[in-house]
Amino acid sequence: MPVDQRRINGPEVTVPYQIYVDSTSSKTENPEKFLKNRKDGRQNQELRKIFIKTGVVSQAKGSAYIELGKTKVICSVFDPRDVPNKSGYSCHGNLYCEFKFASFSCAKRRIHQQDAEEKEFSLIMQRSLEPAVCRHEYPNFQIDIYAMVLDNGGSCLGAAITAASLALIDANISTYGIVTAVSAGIYADTVFLDPTTDEEELCMSVPSKTHKSKNHGIIMQASLLQKNQVSELYFVGNIDLDTMQSTMEALTKASENLSLVTQQYLVKLALKKHKNNIKNLE
Repeated sequence: MPVDQRRINGPEVTVPYQIYVDSTSSKTENPEKFLKNRKDGRQNQELRKIFIKTGVVSQAKGSAYIELGKTKVICSVFDPRDVPNKSGYSCHGNLYCEFKFASFSCAKRRIHQQDAEEKEFSLIMQRSLEPAVCRHEYPNFQIDIYAMVLDNGGSCLGAAITAASLALIDANISTYGIVTAVSAGIYADTVFLDPTTDEEELCMSVPSKTHKSKNHGIIMQASLLQKNQVSELYFVGNIDLDTMQSTMEALTKASENLSLVTQQYLVKLALKKHKNNIKNLE
């Protein structure tokens, strides 16, 4: 796509806010101290507090907003439309997912066009949500899903998948259940559930020689618990099978807890709408 030359990206001379941040206690200088105590005070197997709200984008058929600590993601779903440039007939509908970081969401400014990482995350979102959507009810149609990361505080891909699943339900798209995605970071023998950006950066580095285990990386698991299946598993790094198995068990348990939270929210929302409809009829 051609670049819009009229777009104003900002002033030519700026001062990054990172220079005002205290960086004396760097995680790379002393990772052992960083591993013992997480900065936000959580346990290693504990998720961050979550905030959910649907119907936040008036122009979309359905939308959802989710906060996980400092991570903020908004997702929009639009009405099914004819598949563009389609010559044959398809019995199953298609999902088009677009994952994008806002230009101000990361420490380093992102460009307006999708880069390689965002395109990869878009495909992961599509594969995660396809098993949950009743695509046979939308033959030869396409459902557009757009996820925008407003603030990247870590585990943004899992938050975007969960928000997209809620947005599909808000758009009255037929689904088999709710897809909940949880990420885990691994550094040596330590597993962080729902890692922050600092923890993700640490987990992507190779452990020092003092550690026997050289496991490091990030795992993201998207689960459709209503069908008792894993819709998508994405990991990057160097992780042995035993560690991956134990980590997936922890991710499944965390997904169950997250699924209960989303179900309770949807039930409360449905009851609220039902009461409003009764008042309108009276």
